[in-house]
Amino acid sequence: MSLKNLKQRALSNPEVKAEYEKLHDEFTLINQLLTMRTQAGLTQEEVAKRMQTQKSNISRLECGNTNPSWHTLVKYAHACGFELTLKPLKLG
Repeated sequence: MSLKNLKQRALSNPEVKAEYEKLHDEFTLINQLLTMRTQAGLTQEEVAKRMQTQKSNISRLECGNTNPSWHTLVKYAHACGFELTLKPLKLG
């Protein structure tokens, strides 16, 4: 069974889907971090060197196993050649 099929099957359960949706923003952030690093053509080790930290810290950040500060997220983005900004939500 592929990961995609497994995900679809899991999300067909309303309880699983509700929990998954609660984590949507976290998953989106992790995906954005990985996209920045991939587009920059960097390894975790290269990002770690640029941030003057350990590869294990980058791994934890990209897996969502940490609660990073804004400063850490900005340093990660800069290490990958990106600018991190916040923009207002369009409500209504």
